[in-house]
Amino acid sequence: MITCTFEHGTSTFLRHVTANAILTKDRKILLGKRGTYKGRPLEEMGKWALIGGFVDRDENLEQAIQREIQEECGCAIGTITLFHIKDNPDRKAEDRQNIEFVYIIEAIGEPSGSDEEVTHLEWFSIDQLPPAEDIAFDHADDLLLYKKYLSNPFPLPFIGKV
Repeated sequence: MITCTFEHGTSTFLRHVTANAILTKDRKILLGKRGTYKGRPLEEMGKWALIGGFVDRDENLEQAIQREIQEECGCAIGTITLFHIKDNPDRKAEDRQNIEFVYIIEAIGEPSGSDEEVTHLEWFSIDQLPPAEDIAFDHADDLLLYKKYLSNPFPLPFIGKV
């Protein structure tokens, strides 16, 4: 949660908004190993995660996910599909109650690098993903839902708990 003070002086707690990508190519998914964020180590440091992050002020969701992909892996992208909206305030491993928009995005070409937030990038086959305990946040749930979607497609976007 973040504390927000409005123009008229009242304060409240608000939830963060994040955009993350199931970045795909040749039936593989690109995951990034978490590093630090603005010099601050994360609890999930060293774990695998989807590419993505917080939506900045004055950008829409699509701009946010495109920016995050450029910052964290430098991939060119193709088709963008909204896959899952997570609005559960009781998400495991989330102290900030983020509302998350997860996209399926086609990667074009190869990653060109990473930043301080991502120390290593690697393509994983959908059937050979890292174990859930090695995946940051609740991104293992996103990957499990994506795997179910591939075997038995359902209407998108999926909204709610997995």
